[in-house]
Amino acid sequence: MKPYSKRLTGFTATGFITTGLIATWLLFIVVQFQIPLFAAEKTSTWLSWNTPADKSRCPDDATFVWVEHERGEECIRYFPGADIRDAPVVIAQFYGDRDRVMRKPPDEIRNNSRASQEGYARRQTDRAGVPVVVVARPGTYGSSGDHRQRRQPKEFVSLDRALDRIKERYGIQRFVLSGHSGGATAAAALLTLGRTDVRCAVLSSGAYDLLERARMLREAKGRRPRSGFDTTGLANPYDPLDQVQGIADDPERLIMILGNPEDSVTPFSLQQTFAKALEAAGHRVQVNIHPARAPTFHNLIGHVAIKTAGQCAR
Repeated sequence: MKPYSKRLTGFTATGFITTGLIATWLLFIVVQFQIPLFAAEKTSTWLSWNTPADKSRCPDDATFVWVEHERGEECIRYFPGADIRDAPVVIAQFYGDRDRVMRKPPDEIRNNSRASQEGYARRQTDRAGVPVVVVARPGTYGSSGDHRQRRQPKEFVSLDRALDRIKERYGIQRFVLSGHSGGATAAAALLTLGRTDVRCAVLSSGAYDLLERARMLREAKGRRPRSGFDTTGLANPYDPLDQVQGIADDPERLIMILGNPEDSVTPFSLQQTFAKALEAAGHRVQVNIHPARAPTFHNLIGHVAIKTAGQCAR
């Protein structure tokens, strides 16, 4: 009996069987060693971290704004949770420091995609009852820059210019500034840059008097003092406490300080110092104490900051 040699779509039966065996072995290797089949496609969805500014990779399109100023340039990413076009008021929210997270590969960082960030912004919008746009600080969640250089003047000037561009692009009238921890410091810094379009600011567990904070935290951990340096290890941070004179006069604007007296990350006493400095400069200030999660008592319970920002916006 002659061997079966009929061709099947360009292969002999023997070749077809051999090809099938190879494909089977390849599939076994992929499953056994958990090799992603579409790694290139998946990688494109991850947001970059700590990358230099590159205008060619910053399209003039939704979720991207290119900013240029006296201290440099940056591509800032932002993620709206609702339609913000012609909105009378929008909550601009800033995340806290991400120094630990930034050491991970982008694919291992939680919620590190545009879809995830927009989903979070939608949930925040639902909680606030007012449109929320999450603005990524330099070096994080797709924004260019170096997050290791946070709390230096360039970070805050870049965010300030980004808000200008977002406002212009969508025809927004006013902002509510909201942030937690380092995000509260960023929001406070934007106030000190003289913005006149801020309806109110909600600052939860913010970091102020930055050199004193660094000293207190080192002392609490039994470390030797490093006079003149922020917790980032950098000298000369931009400290909102030292820049209160730059805040525009507005008798209708309310600045709310939310915190917990047991906070071991951003000492509540320094939040109170900032509040007193604001009050002494003639600004409307309100300090509210809220429950927080142990053991650091830094993260406030019940989404209080975004809910408060929504109430203030309305």
